[in-house]
Amino acid sequence: MWDTDEIILGYKITTLSLQNCIQKIIDWIISGERQKYFVCANPHSLETAKKDVLFERALKESDLVIPDGIGIVIASILLGGKIRHRITGYDIFWNLSIELNKSNGFRVFFLGSTDDNLKRIVEKMKIDFPNIKIVGTYSPLFKSVFSDEDNSVMVEVINKTNPNILWVGMTAPKQETWIYRNKSFLNVNFIGPIGAVFDFYTGRIKRSHPIFQRVGLEWLPRLLREPRRLWRRNFISNPSFLLKVLQAKINQRAKTSTS
Repeated sequence: MWDTDEIILGYKITTLSLQNCIQKIIDWIISGERQKYFVCANPHSLETAKKDVLFERALKESDLVIPDGIGIVIASILLGGKIRHRITGYDIFWNLSIELNKSNGFRVFFLGSTDDNLKRIVEKMKIDFPNIKIVGTYSPLFKSVFSDEDNSVMVEVINKTNPNILWVGMTAPKQETWIYRNKSFLNVNFIGPIGAVFDFYTGRIKRSHPIFQRVGLEWLPRLLREPRRLWRRNFISNPSFLLKVLQAKINQRAKTSTS
């Protein structure tokens, strides 16, 4: 039922709708699956993975890769694929929470961000999704690389609470590689690396207006607000990705003409 992926530059990207992605995740949780996780694919993440073997493995070995980025949609169209809409990490977080809130008993843990922001998340979740039980939060020390001891502490704190869902809010690729390294030790059903969603949800960082989101320009207001942090993503990674897609299109046509 769920075998619906297409290959873009060597990565399996789902062609499922948002609704079906959510149902797939719920099926994992209800059936008792363990250590399932999703990742967000966008031009910057796929370009970054070329230089980071662990990140590349984390993306390729994930259980669900969503098309988070208008560049992925454009690539699919150019390569004759079926993807026509973005699915963001926020879409997964929000819509999964809506569905889980329809029943009692689902347990959620938040890993990442600051103690203050985690407190805000817990308070807001109690209002928005009162049937979801927040069983724990943990704000790790800010480090570029966690030690084995750091990882052991995080895994132990999480497993003590026995959550169904673990939301990880670090920066990419740190959050994806952390999940890849530690997932086999985690006693959870589903893990979601959602980065800035922690800040979007609490309003700590304002998300782009829905109009920009709908037309695929969510990145533009963020670039204007944080040019130093995001210029490389938009002016190096995105054009590099597009050139590779165009080359793949040329190769695709060449194969078709000779077959």
